[in-house]
Amino acid sequence: MVLAKTILHYPRLDTVLMVEDAIRESKNYPGKLELWNNLPKRVMYQTFCVVIDYLLQSNKIILTKDKKLKWIFANTLKTRKLLERSVES
Repeated sequence: MVLAKTILHYPRLDTVLMVEDAIRESKNYPGKLELWNNLPKRVMYQTFCVVIDYLLQSNKIILTKDKKLKWIFANTLKTRKLLERSVES
């Protein structure tokens, strides 16, 4: 039996960006609960989990073996220049 996940609160863009920034700027790789507790603004846990699921599916973060979140999205200037040269506009 497959249970459908009911989402009550979808995240706003500023919430997604806040979580992205918190992961990207963290010095050590936080766990999910640790990150949620240290966000600059309160977010419902269910909404936070939707953001984490989105970041995992879009390959911006990974979940390590010890359940830590790690930013892996390549958004450096060098990477952008490589993409610009390799993709036709």
